[in-house]
Amino acid sequence: MMPGMRTKIWKTLGSALAMALTIAPCTASAQSIEEKTALCAACHGEKGVPIDKDTPVIFGQTQGYLYFQLRDYKSGARKDDRMSPVAQMLERPDMLALAEYFSKQPWPALGQPAAPADVAARAQRTNTAVACTGCHQGEYQGEGTQPRLAGQFKEYLLRTMQDFRTRKRGNNPGMTDLMLATPEDELAPMAEYLAGRRSEE
Repeated sequence: MMPGMRTKIWKTLGSALAMALTIAPCTASAQSIEEKTALCAACHGEKGVPIDKDTPVIFGQTQGYLYFQLRDYKSGARKDDRMSPVAQMLERPDMLALAEYFSKQPWPALGQPAAPADVAARAQRTNTAVACTGCHQGEYQGEGTQPRLAGQFKEYLLRTMQDFRTRKRGNNPGMTDLMLATPEDELAPMAEYLAGRRSEE
């Protein structure tokens, strides 16, 4: 699929989801959190496995991080063709409820293999240099407003690191500084290593 066509489809989907979020409360005043989150499954998957490897896993992600990202999408600090229009329709109580709900779901097993020994060694050297676990905690499990990285899709991790490096993603200047301090050829090994961390670790 051509990149332009794919972007157009995502924009259309984001607008459709945003419209559904504005209509749903009017049609069901007692709408449950499960009904609200059902719309998220269009991209993030019904059982927490996204339909696209460029879409992040949010089942089991840290609550504070999920809330901050929704807040940033709404304010425009973080931009995405799918998420920005959806977040525009959310109020703070909605964001808090969605963040809490998804944080309590089990992290899905994506079946990504553990990185080979040489790749793992490179990634561990990168961690020593920029102290990833200083924020993302031991075993890259995340905590509070810091996201879990272990077991996330490799493709999403690599794109995110590249986006911080190029400042395409601008809602965390500290991460931009760290990615600029990391040699570009170390990003792919780090993404592969993180993706292969077992979900139970």
